[in-house]
Amino acid sequence: MESNVTATLLDGAPRVRRPRGLVTEIVESLAASIRAGQLQPGDKLPTEAEIMARFDVSRTVVRESISKLQASGLVETRHGIGTFVIENRDAGNFKIAAADFATVADVISVLELRISLETEAAGLAAQRRTTENLEAMATALRAFQDSIHADSDAVPPDFQFHMEVARATGNRHFADLMTYLGTMIIPRTRVNTPQSAPEGRLSYLQRVNSEHENIYNAIRSQDAEAARAAMRTHLSNSRERLRRGQAFEPANPPATS
Repeated sequence: MESNVTATLLDGAPRVRRPRGLVTEIVESLAASIRAGQLQPGDKLPTEAEIMARFDVSRTVVRESISKLQASGLVETRHGIGTFVIENRDAGNFKIAAADFATVADVISVLELRISLETEAAGLAAQRRTTENLEAMATALRAFQDSIHADSDAVPPDFQFHMEVARATGNRHFADLMTYLGTMIIPRTRVNTPQSAPEGRLSYLQRVNSEHENIYNAIRSQDAEAARAAMRTHLSNSRERLRRGQAFEPANPPATS
């Protein structure tokens, strides 16, 4: 399993190298996989050498990344053996777990939280986005469209688009929160909205992607107010679609990104 986990976590598209962001890049990648359930408590992380090779970074960067994961209570290092995922035993910390998505009302509650946070994130992204940020968002949009035609639920590219907006704020706490929440914040991981939508799956997902494109266009134009409005409209529409009585289905394991 360890080799499969390593491939899942570390393979992917070429990354833009950000001198000050290498540690964050590794932490986000590993933490996202832990939050999404790709790595379970007790699983061993890839070795330092494997992480160094895959991310093309120094041992110092890898060790600092592992230290940050340890400080977050996600992993522990057993000297001479390796680094392992652990249960987060600090129940006093803020958390949103899979159990908090047991009903449609729960999913709506998280959407309301996202409306307040991601609306402002979109505005900041419009003010601060870089060419690289725009390229990453455009890649997520294309992946979403490809997923629609591949008969997929398009959850991974959906989450990736929202993650890229968070990164474009230039404020790491937005991205850290998105990493923490993971793909389970996408309502389709808990409620079968595409199949139960009156217009049908294809039209439903195309409408979602069109809403994403509106957000992207506003951010690209550096129109902060339009970006906020587009994000608020997108998430509010998701909330209203749920409120109109979509049938709840038993929760599935969160999709991976």
